Amino acid sequence: MTTDSRTRADMCPGVWRPWQADDGLLVRIRLMGGVLPTPALRRLCEVTRRYGDGGIHLTRRANLQLRGLPGDDGRLTHDVALAIESTGLMPTRTHELVRNVLASPQTGLAGGRIDLRPAIARLDRLLCASPRLGLLPGRFLFTLDDGRGDLLTRLTGAGKRGTDLGCVALDDNVVQLRVGDHWGDVIPVADVADRLTDLAGQFLDARGVGADAPWHIRELGRPLQPPFPADPRIPAAAPALPYGKVPGGEHVPAHEGVLNPDQVQALLERAVDVPHVVVTPWRGVLVPNTPEVGE
Repeated sequence: MTTDSRTRADMCPGVWRPWQADDGLLVRIRLMGGVLPTPALRRLCEVTRRYGDGGIHLTRRANLQLRGLPGDDGRLTHDVALAIESTGLMPTRTHELVRNVLASPQTGLAGGRIDLRPAIARLDRLLCASPRLGLLPGRFLFTLDDGRGDLLTRLTGAGKRGTDLGCVALDDNVVQLRVGDHWGDVIPVADVADRLTDLAGQFLDARGVGADAPWHIRELGRPLQPPFPADPRIPAAAPALPYGKVPGGEHVPAHEGVLNPDQVQALLERAVDVPHVVVTPWRGVLVPNTPEVGE
């Protein structure tokens, strides 16, 4: 367990806490498991073309950023903030910074041991329902691997790319938790969201308050929970999802991590018969296959 000396509070950007960059204000929009409804993608493109640099920037946490936005005294102008809210991508103002949930992009579409989408939806509800969990640092990360191993490196990694809390599916019913630098216990997938939010609350108890409070579980002086051995069913780490046709859809790259208006239009044309696309942590967008009639 490592301990880092913090000298300031986390300043990870959001819509209500933008970052002042050289080209204007930068905001980050969190997506739960990378899911991006196609109407929201269309509206977001309109917003950045009107107010920003015209691009939608993809992050390695499968979130979105807008750049070059106008503001006043470090805050977005009222019309810009309302325009971003009109996308429907911000269900809460109080918890926008803590909805950091990364998940296997293909979960529920193809492959994997389990469909994690119900667990992701419940985790979002529990996070937003707790006023206290709104105090989590903006860099605190949840990562859920559906057993294909595509996010295993992120689950077990250290440093800035490491995960605070998460799980990996062991079969179609149970997962093993990840708590900071260690493995946790094995639990039913139905309990994942509740256990993760409970552990997040324990982290808030352990971190204390003030500008020097830890941002991550691994920065605490001792393990948050007693470590468990790795279950033998943990998969091998899988490589990044390749671009092009993949099981469940097509993984479209964003040039230099940025979707320009033409690329957005092309994505919307591909996704005309599906309700959402999935932003991936590999600076791409997974367009699901069109559902078969009767599905």
